[in-house]
Amino acid sequence: MRDTRESRLLLVLLIAIAFALITVDIRGGEESPVDGARRAAAAAFGPVENGVAAAVDPVGNAIGAVRDSGARHNRIAELEQQNAALKTKLGSDDRNRSRVRELDRMLKKSAAGQYGIKGAEVIAIGAAQGFSWTVTIDAGSNDGIKRDMTVINGDGLVGRVTTVGPDTSTVLLASDPDFTVGTRMEKTDELGFATGQGSRPLSVQFLNGKAKVKKGDRLVTFGSSKDKPFVPGVPVGEVVRVDPSGGGLTRTVYVRPYVGFTKLDIVGVVVQAPREDPRDMVLPKQPAKPAKPKPTPTVTVTISPNGDIVDTEGNVVGNIHESPDPSGSPSPNAGTAVNEQR
Repeated sequence: MRDTRESRLLLVLLIAIAFALITVDIRGGEESPVDGARRAAAAAFGPVENGVAAAVDPVGNAIGAVRDSGARHNRIAELEQQNAALKTKLGSDDRNRSRVRELDRMLKKSAAGQYGIKGAEVIAIGAAQGFSWTVTIDAGSNDGIKRDMTVINGDGLVGRVTTVGPDTSTVLLASDPDFTVGTRMEKTDELGFATGQGSRPLSVQFLNGKAKVKKGDRLVTFGSSKDKPFVPGVPVGEVVRVDPSGGGLTRTVYVRPYVGFTKLDIVGVVVQAPREDPRDMVLPKQPAKPAKPKPTPTVTVTISPNGDIVDTEGNVVGNIHESPDPSGSPSPNAGTAVNEQR
């Protein structure tokens, strides 16, 4: 349409009519004269509006999902944190139960040997102190710890205290190559000296080159003068290999220590030695040997020509022509070996 004076007048007229209709519709309320026209328009354009709404509904859902994703993400993160906390608590409970069992074993060992101990926890290994096999414990001079005290755990001999600070101490482990302890063999009382060999079994030299030693024999500490650095009767280990003496003055055997030096946690420092040597009382009980099966006796009998059943001593124990027991119980000779004489 060209922009002429007539067109501008027509536009102004249409706008005026539109405003007039809006005013009449508002003032008329439900009885508005244009209500019929509005319903007709709704009936005509309603399906089109529904189609458009259906077309854009997935877009609206997507927008809503994006809007709510933050809240769902926060909920998932919260649940993951709760799950991790439960797992941590469960792991902590398992570890606590393990430590309680370890502490219980150590207390039973100390009670059996009448050792007065001070409990401590391993807080560091000896990498920072050189290449020696040492650990640091969280007990020192303030706790009554002194140099050259015996250290044990629920399995046996751990080592001895070498350095003491106010709140911590250094323990030289029995596996260290510079570690040596006097030993006594269970029952036979053969004496020797055990030396650490790192991750390998302890090397024990017996003073008696002809000592009878076999695999499975067990050793305990012999003890030191005034119980320092070692108290007597602490389990050391079990013989796993015996080298021939070769006519030497001493005999060397190899002993697997009871203590696992790579997994130390709770230890006890012996602050009071026993009044008497506990000897072998602290050693764990040996498992009971299975009973030997009793052999099943076999009875050999002979059948004579007249049908008599005769045992090895010549006694007649029956006759094959006799009628079976009416009660139906098996014959007393059932299962015996029978030789028939012809």
